[in-house]
Amino acid sequence: MKRRHLFAALLACAAVFTAAHGETQARTVPALFIAGDSTAAKYDAPDQQGWAEPFARYFDPAQLQINNRARGGRSSRTFITEGHWDQMLAEVQPGDFVMIQFGHNDAGALNEEPPGSTRPLRARGTIPGTGDQSAEIDNVITGKHEVVHTFGWYLRRMIADVRAHGATPILVTLTVTNNWNEERIACNTDYRRWDREVADAEKVKLIDLTRIVTDRYQQLGPAAVAKFFDKDAVHPNPAGADANARAVIAALRATPDLPLAAALSAAGLQVPADTGASPQSVCPPLR
Repeated sequence: MKRRHLFAALLACAAVFTAAHGETQARTVPALFIAGDSTAAKYDAPDQQGWAEPFARYFDPAQLQINNRARGGRSSRTFITEGHWDQMLAEVQPGDFVMIQFGHNDAGALNEEPPGSTRPLRARGTIPGTGDQSAEIDNVITGKHEVVHTFGWYLRRMIADVRAHGATPILVTLTVTNNWNEERIACNTDYRRWDREVADAEKVKLIDLTRIVTDRYQQLGPAAVAKFFDKDAVHPNPAGADANARAVIAALRATPDLPLAAALSAAGLQVPADTGASPQSVCPPLR
């Protein structure tokens, strides 16, 4: 009941903001934005889909608008430097929510690829960790001088921007790749840990999608999980994307101080809430 009362207050906030600012595209309900990479982005392909596309059907559009702004190939750094972040922020209103999920592309080279590398030249990597280290480069892609920061620095920048717009930031750990070692699914520990460090320091909610999906994959086994991947080991097909979306819903249903569960559709209400890590969980505890 408290969740629904809080969500009603957010509805009122959105309506007041729209009336006061005369929005061209007026909306009377809060919005949830997703900023991320290809594992969340929309694709019109039978072999690839991001989780933020099927995610929308788990919410009642009369209570919450889902805006997927994820873009394939982007890191936390290039999502900002290419202007996608500012474009999204221009739509964010007080009372909205923004889910932030990056990391898959942050591990690449800061600028030029090292000698012998067969990876394409993308200059999208971030400095590992959450500190304040930085590196100055002349970007080989854009031709511009750039100061590159740590993964955590870019997350903190996003969190501050969202709060400056009167909205609520939410960090989401990475989706899980179809990589196994002797029948045991791999858990990405570095970016998951850095997400937690930033979430704790900035006092924002963290959706530990990595842990939930890793445990579900382990339960299903390699043969069943292979059916979620057609293109490669990173990018799920539509069935895999829907499984990831349901995992996010399960986490939201288990997070009582986020009011988003009050806006679930009938399909969303059918998703069981996450029950937390078990003693057999593949991923190590974050705390």
